[in-house]
Amino acid sequence: MTAPTRVEPDLSFLLDHTSHVLRTRMAAALAEIGLTPRMHCVLVHALGAERTQIQLAEIGGMDKTTMVVTVDALEKAGYAQRRPSSTDRRARIIAVTPEGAQVAERSQHIADGVHAAALASLPEDERAVLVRALNRLAAGHLATPAEAPGVRRARQ
Repeated sequence: MTAPTRVEPDLSFLLDHTSHVLRTRMAAALAEIGLTPRMHCVLVHALGAERTQIQLAEIGGMDKTTMVVTVDALEKAGYAQRRPSSTDRRARIIAVTPEGAQVAERSQHIADGVHAAALASLPEDERAVLVRALNRLAAGHLATPAEAPGVRRARQ
């Protein structure tokens, strides 16, 4: 028996592989300042607006347990604190400390550098085309994941 002939590029492999490599490079770069990508995500999004732990978990595509561990690590490092929400006394928000804001600034600079390096590896005329095409897919045809058994919810 022979394998079926591929008639289209293996888009799943290409996106999966490049995404995996980009995530590993991001994790390695952020580790140099003692952060994980999840910690970076929580800090940056908690600075952007008053958000609850649940809201930040949704933004970062984290389950409840992972979010608790991430916020615990941020609190231990002195970068964030859990505080009562100003709009809902039952809810807890994640407030970034001044030290956490400085680290978030550094981590965003690192994240931007990782992304810039990836794009810089392409010819200049292809960079904007790639970003535009990915944005179009993310907002259009590939905006909503299919419901299927064993499929994990993607990061929003």
